[in-house]
Amino acid sequence: MASFNKVILLGNLTKDPELRYAPSGAPVCNFDLAVNRTYTTQAGERRDEVCYTTIVVWGKQAETCAEFLEKGRPALVEGHLQQRAWETPDGQKRSKHEVVAERVQFLGPKKGTPGPEEESHGESTRPAAEDEVPF
Repeated sequence: MASFNKVILLGNLTKDPELRYAPSGAPVCNFDLAVNRTYTTQAGERRDEVCYTTIVVWGKQAETCAEFLEKGRPALVEGHLQQRAWETPDGQKRSKHEVVAERVQFLGPKKGTPGPEEESHGESTRPAAEDEVPF
């Protein structure tokens, strides 16, 4: 029987990305993505649900994510689901599902630039250049 493991998520980062380097020297970046879902119950009540998912990015794309992404910024992630298992120092077995990103698309304003709620809505004080279209 064939298998299919593909995940596409659109959400906002819950904290700034963390960049580390594996013992082999390969860059790896982790960040958490909050994905919202709105649904209506059988009683007609509207509810919101949030799913927090850990995203793992490898290679050059990991360094790019660490450079340009930040808490609150929206991102579109395409990848596959992976389960990771480990044992704690006190002997307890733990496991976690995470998405290994194959592609990350940055959305919204660039890191360090003001978002829509922070932008000035007044007239620009910068004079228009001669070759700029005035509308």
